[in-house]
Amino acid sequence: MARKMLIAGNWKMNGLSADSIALATEIKAAVKSKKRNCEFLVCPPFTMLATVKKALRGVKVALGAQDCHFNEKGAHTGDVSPLMLTDLGCSYVILGHSERRADHGESNELVCKKAIAANKAGLKTVICIGETLEQRDRGETVDVCKNQVLGSVPADATALNTVIAYEPVWAIGTGKTPTAADVEEVHAQVRKVLAKKLGKAQANKMRILYGGSVKPANAKEFLSLPDVDGALIGGASLKSTDFMAIADNAAC
Repeated sequence: MARKMLIAGNWKMNGLSADSIALATEIKAAVKSKKRNCEFLVCPPFTMLATVKKALRGVKVALGAQDCHFNEKGAHTGDVSPLMLTDLGCSYVILGHSERRADHGESNELVCKKAIAANKAGLKTVICIGETLEQRDRGETVDVCKNQVLGSVPADATALNTVIAYEPVWAIGTGKTPTAADVEEVHAQVRKVLAKKLGKAQANKMRILYGGSVKPANAKEFLSLPDVDGALIGGASLKSTDFMAIADNAAC
């Protein structure tokens, strides 16, 4: 069934005021330049959320954060709550990114707790899954992704509040990418797991993004696959021309 493409930029730990404003302003101009058939999302660092929101005013580009805590408030130094994000104007939050799982030891259970809290606060979640190179070499890709979906996605998640992003860890920032057939196989298997967990109707409506060295040169190949509903873009999202070229190559 038809699912609206989501072109999402994860700026990671990049961007001071001047360059964030410049990037957001360029994206705004490009989005306004012609009619678009997809949804756009940018996820700058916490420090730049308010700045980027202001720069994007007047254009349909959603604002998202890169993480959140599972509590609304409290003694959690350095953390940011879902309510703080909605108060800033965010509508999305990325959760369970492989860099969070690796650098901060985030488990499926923790990601799920965060997702429940984020959905309660009115945020849509982009829940990331993906295998390491070692897991891939052992032939565990599908099992790893299946377990991450089962453990990280809330039992009451819906297509309206949840997006899945498949990002093979070994492809992030390396320039290496799986084949189109590999990507479609994982996405199709993930949709089957979602159907068992959430029901076929929700699974058919839920968007599954691909991420991992997505570039203008390979975007058309990946985004034309039947179970790929957009892209979670890292490095290429830091250049407005590349970010918008990916959307163009996805015919949106």
